[in-house]
Amino acid sequence: MQRFLADGSFLRVYLALALALLLTFGLALMGLALVERVRVEQYREQLAEAPLQLLSWRVAALPPHERGNWLTQQSDLLNMRLSLREPDDTDLSWFERRRLDRGRALVKIYDEDSWRLYRQLPHEERILEARLSGLNERQLRGLAQLLGDWLAEVDGEARQRRLEGVTSHALPVQLRDLAPEGLDSHQLSRLREGELVIRLLPGHWALTVHLAVPAADGSRQWLSIGPVSALEPTPISLLLLVLVIMLGVLAAIIYLIVRGVEARLARLELAAGRIASGRLDTRVKVDGGGFIGRVGMAFNAMAAQVQSLLRSQQEMIRAVSHELRTPVARIRFAMQMVEDMTDDPAIHRQLHGIDSDIEELDQLIDEILTYARLDSGLVNGTALERTRVDCRAVAERVIETLAPLHAHLRLALAPGAEVEVQADPRYLQRALQNLVANACRHAQSRVLVRLSLESRLVRLDIEDDGPGVPPGERQSIFKPFARLDDSRTRRSGGYGLGLSIVQKIMAWHGGSVVVDDSQELGGARFSLLLPRVPAGKDRLPPVKPV
Repeated sequence: MQRFLADGSFLRVYLALALALLLTFGLALMGLALVERVRVEQYREQLAEAPLQLLSWRVAALPPHERGNWLTQQSDLLNMRLSLREPDDTDLSWFERRRLDRGRALVKIYDEDSWRLYRQLPHEERILEARLSGLNERQLRGLAQLLGDWLAEVDGEARQRRLEGVTSHALPVQLRDLAPEGLDSHQLSRLREGELVIRLLPGHWALTVHLAVPAADGSRQWLSIGPVSALEPTPISLLLLVLVIMLGVLAAIIYLIVRGVEARLARLELAAGRIASGRLDTRVKVDGGGFIGRVGMAFNAMAAQVQSLLRSQQEMIRAVSHELRTPVARIRFAMQMVEDMTDDPAIHRQLHGIDSDIEELDQLIDEILTYARLDSGLVNGTALERTRVDCRAVAERVIETLAPLHAHLRLALAPGAEVEVQADPRYLQRALQNLVANACRHAQSRVLVRLSLESRLVRLDIEDDGPGVPPGERQSIFKPFARLDDSRTRRSGGYGLGLSIVQKIMAWHGGSVVVDDSQELGGARFSLLLPRVPAGKDRLPPVKPV
C-alpha cells in the first residue's frame, strides 16, 4: 500500500476526479454558451424572416431589368446594401444552402459591424443578400414604410393574404379598421397625417410601429408592427435544467469511476479472504494497467509465492516424516535382535525404554503427517465431506475411548438436548478427542464436556480443573510444537501438535477454537465454535479447501 501511495497512484485517482469535475464544468459552460448562441441566432432569424420575405417578394415581382435600380433605391432607404447573388458566388456552406432551399432566412454575423442576411427568391435559385452594419431606427422605418406601400397596392382579401405572408412569431403584423389604442393625441395626429409612429412599451423592452394604409374607397386602415421585444435573458428554468443535467453528468462520471475502483477492490478483498481461509490457489483477475491492476498483479505474485513456499514446506515435512520411518524401523528391528540375544533383566529394561521412545517417535511422525495433510487442505487425496453430525454422540464416543486411559479422572458429558452440525464426523471427533485428551493431561480430578446452541453457532466446551492457560499464552499454544513450560514433562506428554491440528480442522470447517477460563471447574476451557445447520437443509455441498 505504501508503494502505491509513494508513486502517486492514489493521487492520480483524485486528479482523475478533479479532471472529471473540470470537464463537467467545462461541458456545462459550453452547453450554456451553445444554448445562448442558438437562442440569439433563432431570435435574429425570426426578426429577419418577415423583412427578407417582403424584400424577396418585391424583387421577384419586378422584371429582371428593373431589379437593380429598385435594389439601389431600397439600399439607400434602408441603410443596407441589397444585391442578388448566384448560389455559387456566395461563401455559404452546404447546410446553409439547404436552409435557404427550404425557404428559411439566414443571418451570418462576421463581427459587430458586418452582418449578412440571405433569402432565396421565390421560385428562383438566385439569393437576395443584405449587408448591414447593425440594426437602427432608419431600417425599421424604411421596412415599415415599404410594407405599408406594398399593402396599399391591393385591397380586400389580397391585402389580408399579403399581411398573413409576412407575419411571424417574432414580428407580428396586424391591420385594423380602428385607430391603435394607447397613443396620445399628438401621436394620433401624426399618424393621421401619414407619418410613421414608433411607440416604446415601458417595462417590456419592446416597441411597436404604427402606420396608416389607405384603401381603394378612400378610407384608411391602421397597420401595427410589433410589439418587437428585445432578446430576454436566459430563463431561470433553463439554467436550472442545465445545472441539473450538469450535476447528473458529474454524478454519473464519479459513480462510474468509483464503481469501477470499488468493484476491483472488492475482488481483491474477496481474494484476500479466500487466501486467508486456506484457498491458496485463488487469483485476482487483472483488468487494465492502472494502479489497481498493478496491485492485482502484485497480489497474484504474492499468492503464488506463498503457495509455493507452503507447498515446499509441506512436501519437505511429509518427505522428512516418511524418511524417518525407515531408520526408526531399522532401530526397532535391531533392538528386537539384541533382545533375542540376551536374557539380562537390566538390558531388557533398557530395551523396553528404547521401545517406548520409538513408539513416541512413531506417534510424532503420525502427528506431523496429519498436520501436513490438514495444512495442505487434503485428506487422503479426497475433499472434505460434510454431513449432519450429532455432536452428543461424538462426545460420548470420545469419553468412552479416553475414560479407561484416565481412571483417576471423572470424565462427564453435561446433560442437554441433541446438537447437530454440518461437519466431517471423523475429523470433528479427532478435534474433540485432542481437546479432551489435552484436558485429561492437565486436569486434577474432573473433565467436563458441554454442548450448547447459540444464535448462529454450535458451541462445544471442554473444561478441566487443572492450572488453566495464562492469558498471555492463549494465542501461542495453537502454534505447531508450542507447549507451556509445565507441559514439557513425560508425565503430561504431548508433542505440541494436537492443538494446531484442532485449529486446522476448525478452520477447514469454517469455525474456530478459543480458550479461556472455566467458570465451573476453575481450570481451562477450550471451545469449538461451528456454524449451525441452515434451516431446511439436510446436507451442505462438499467443501474442498484450495
